[in-house]
Formats: sequence, C-alpha cells, structure tokens
Amino acid sequence: MVRKTALITGITGQDGAYLAAHLVGLGYDIHGLVRWDSYVSPADGLSRLDLLGLVDENITLHYGDICDANNINHLIKEIRPDEIYNLAALSHVKVSFETPASALEINTHGTLNVLEAVRVTGQERTARIYQASSSEMFGSIPAPQSERAPMEPCSPYGAAKLAAYHLARIYRQSYGLWVCNGILFNHESPLRGEGFVTHKITRAVAELDAGVLDKPLILGNLDSVRDWGDARDYVRGMHMMMQTEAPDDFVLASGRSYSVRDFAGLSFDQIGVKIIWQGKGKDEVGLNAATGRVLIKVDLELFRPLELNFLLGDASKAEKHLGWKPEISLEQMIKDMIDADRLLIKEQPICKNQKAG
Repeated sequence: MVRKTALITGITGQDGAYLAAHLVGLGYDIHGLVRWDSYVSPADGLSRLDLLGLVDENITLHYGDICDANNINHLIKEIRPDEIYNLAALSHVKVSFETPASALEINTHGTLNVLEAVRVTGQERTARIYQASSSEMFGSIPAPQSERAPMEPCSPYGAAKLAAYHLARIYRQSYGLWVCNGILFNHESPLRGEGFVTHKITRAVAELDAGVLDKPLILGNLDSVRDWGDARDYVRGMHMMMQTEAPDDFVLASGRSYSVRDFAGLSFDQIGVKIIWQGKGKDEVGLNAATGRVLIKVDLELFRPLELNFLLGDASKAEKHLGWKPEISLEQMIKDMIDADRLLIKEQPICKNQKAG
C-alpha cells in the first residue's frame, strides 16, 4: 500500500498537532511548516508535538513562512504532497483588531500563496487542499449557522478568513484545484493556547484546586455565546473532508451553545465549586457559593470593539455526507483541559506569595 504524504502548515498549533497525530496513526508521511520566529525557543515551538510524542522520524519539519510565496512554492514543489492542510493563521480574534494588517497578510495572502503554489507547480490534479475556514465568518447573523447562511464577519480575523474562503472557491471553480473549506466552530483541547478564554478559565480552576489561585479570574463579555467542541473531533472531520470524491465545504459544530458564563460555571463544577453570579455588566462577579469569595471579575478592556454575540453551528451536512459527528462531550473536554493544567501547575514553581483559596 502506497503511503500518502501530507503537508500541514501551522503544525505546531493546537489543530496542527492533533491532526499530525491523527495522520501518523493512519500511516501518513508528515511534513510540517514551522515559522522560524514564532517562538522564543525551538523547544517552546514544538511543545505540543512533544506532548503528543511526535518529535521523531515520523514528521519532517520545514522552517519557513506562509507569507513568503517563493518559500511556499519551493516547499510544495519539493514535497509534492497528496494532501495539504492549510492551518497556519493569526487565530486570535482580539489580536486581529490590534494587528489587522497581519491578520489579512497571514490568513488571506498566506492562503493565496498555497493555492498559487499548487497551480504554478502543476499539481492541480494531484494535490488536495484543506482550507481552515472559521465560524467567525458568519458574524452576528441569526443562528443556527450552516453552509448556506450569509456571512457578515465582525472582526478583521473573520474578514480575512472570509476572503480566504472565497479564494479557495474561486481557485476550485476557475482552475480545477481540489480544495475544500472546513468551516469550524470553536474547538478547544488540552493544547489550547493560554491566551484563549477557555484555557484562561480551566487554568484558574486548576489553580484554585491546587490552592495557588491568588486573585480573581478576569474575563470579558460573559454573555458571548459559542458552539464549543473538541479539537480532537474536529481534526478527524478535516481528514474526512479530504477523502470525499469531489471537493466541497462543510461546517463542523457540536450543535450546542453556551455562554462564557456557562463555560466558567461548568469548569468550576469539575472541582465541586458552585459559582453564583451577582451584579450586571462591568460590575458582575462570580462568587464561590460556599465561601462568598470573588473568583471571577469582568474587565471592559477584554471586550472586542465589535462583539460577535451568538454562534450555533448546524453540521447536518457533514453528518449526512461524511458520517461525522462529535464524540467528545463538552464536560469531558473541560475535564481533560483542567487535568492538563493540573500537570502544568505541578511542573512549575509556585511563588511564595500565592495563597490557597
């Protein structure tokens, strides 16, 4: 049996690492693109791959930049991959407001570089491309959001992803490239970056459980509602999309939505702490119901300039045509994230001025 070759841009991110693990398990030869200046040290950059036991001969890493067209052309010409998973992105929505030009350069121009590289190297008929699209493209249109829903992004990140989504469709229709868009709703995991709200919450819960939480958890818009799933389910869906006879676009979502307030409550539930809420708006706080201690506060600085308030995905097309359904519950995902944070806390030195909660 001939082994398939896959190229994963953004391989050191949450999705890239889990996708690499999934494809290694299926017998793929894996090549990964790593931006040389993404991390302070190579060890930091490869930490997710290392946690999954992937820093070995199963994966060939290439240092480069998705924004460098010559670099991407050379890489794709040299590797001649069967499958390309374009996961490289500036993925933090709040950061995209602060650096909108970078969001467009990486998320849109970077995608164009991949599409053009496949075209100009004559691999339109041999290479399949997965383009990582996002539920942020929908903006605040009424839920549930499916592949047929209009798209009105509320952030530079969403706008950049929408442009890349349309570029993929244009190249598919104009040049015959085999390219699909995976429109993924929010997905988390123990490998989620620390700047994302879900990881901020699970880390605070783990610190409280370890007796080292010395100040309240600071959050932004508690009323923001998202459809949260597990990244391990979603990378499985990415691969399933790439195995279809004809390229198409698919939403992956859990079909359930929770507010940030709900997510925080469910997380603290995992350690037997019930949160009760008092106040409104910027004055709202989350209290430990048993002790009255303030565990959560709101900071208006963490609000987005334009809020996207409600996302709820309809993944019925993926279920019908791919046979994909999420298998990991939100509660299990939260537990796994807290357990991973517990391990991190044990490995890190505890400051003397930290106090038990």
